[in-house]
Amino acid sequence: MSSTIWSVDDHLEDILGAIRPLDPIELQLPDAQGCVLVEDVTVAVALPPFDNSSMDGYAVRTADVAGASEEFPAVLTVIGDVAAGGGQLPTVGPGEAARIMTGAPLPPGAETVVPVEWTDGGSGGGAATAMRPAGEAPEGASGEVRVHRPAEAGAHVRSRGSDVQAGDLALEAGTVLGPPQIGLLAAIGRGTVRVRPRPRVVVLSTGSELVQPGEKLGEGQIYDSNSFALCAAARDAGALSYRVGAVTDDAETLRATIEDQLIRADLLVTTGGVSVGAYDVVKEALSSVGDEDVPGSGVDFRKLAMQPGKPQGFGSIGPEHTPLLALPGNPVSSYVSFELFVRPAIRALMGLKDVQRPKVRAVLKADKALTSPDGKRQFLRGRYDAESGTVSPVGGSGSHLIAALAHADCLIVVPEADTSVEPGADVEVVLIG
Repeated sequence: MSSTIWSVDDHLEDILGAIRPLDPIELQLPDAQGCVLVEDVTVAVALPPFDNSSMDGYAVRTADVAGASEEFPAVLTVIGDVAAGGGQLPTVGPGEAARIMTGAPLPPGAETVVPVEWTDGGSGGGAATAMRPAGEAPEGASGEVRVHRPAEAGAHVRSRGSDVQAGDLALEAGTVLGPPQIGLLAAIGRGTVRVRPRPRVVVLSTGSELVQPGEKLGEGQIYDSNSFALCAAARDAGALSYRVGAVTDDAETLRATIEDQLIRADLLVTTGGVSVGAYDVVKEALSSVGDEDVPGSGVDFRKLAMQPGKPQGFGSIGPEHTPLLALPGNPVSSYVSFELFVRPAIRALMGLKDVQRPKVRAVLKADKALTSPDGKRQFLRGRYDAESGTVSPVGGSGSHLIAALAHADCLIVVPEADTSVEPGADVEVVLIG
């Protein structure tokens, strides 16, 4: 454990300086969700790939319906159906119309589409409300359709390439692939993409007093909440997370568990056992895991000038030099530490440019002044109101008040030099909601 007191910024810089983005891999579209694209994707096929109808109706020549009205409808001969995905297209000549379905290609000769509602639907009666099923005699007995309104060229037609043209840049490197991006990739025919995979984060909580939720509590025991909260937070940050609940306070067991987990981890996070008590098992288990030949490997345990979350550990372990962050065991300390240090590490592994939570300035709304220890950066739970630009503290400053954390959507930052912050003061807020 170094005797130096580290600042929050220096500790984070040390972590980010050691993190390398994961190597890119080629993934199938469903597996690439949430990943960061490492290459520009250009459009191979224009979207849509052909002129197609945006309505159910009739494909016609504009001249044939130029003067059409309810009183004097244009009467056209129906020559066939054009369905989406259909085969041979009929050619529409003068005085002719083809029934066309939404998404179907505009047949040769046709210049526009008349919606079915502007016609009698081939019934010989009044205005139609919908297309008649293809199984019924094509257009009633008459094989004619009456059109009650003119349509200009290209009306109700989605022209080829109106969405994207072949050769266009569809998505640029660095894009995070969400549902609309996955949809676009599929639409332009890409089955796989080159991305940085989502990091695999293993979360281990330590402590002989911890019991899994759903089990019965014994004397002096508490439920293990940290591994659940941090696993969820890792997933929320974009990682695949694996939870290893409650390892007992035994250095050998913990070291063996960590070694077992290395096979599926791009990042290890432990919680508990890092301060200066007699049972601080994480420190005991990890103080000797460095590789002699690698300078700076192993885990360094530190004191940070922050509250909550003073004791922290960071380093790398195992043959792959897997990064490990050791967080304190108090639920709020561990969660605040995750937001400040682990989340940016996960985002850096993903290859994202922007690794930190957004920060805003807000006016403090409180009944009394907030106090803060001199020389420490304090992070208080708060609720931010974007409309009024104000922030209110939630709960007290205790690092065990997990109920307050569940109602907070931000952290109020009190700088190292400030021991008191008056209501109405301008404060920095880290948005975590």
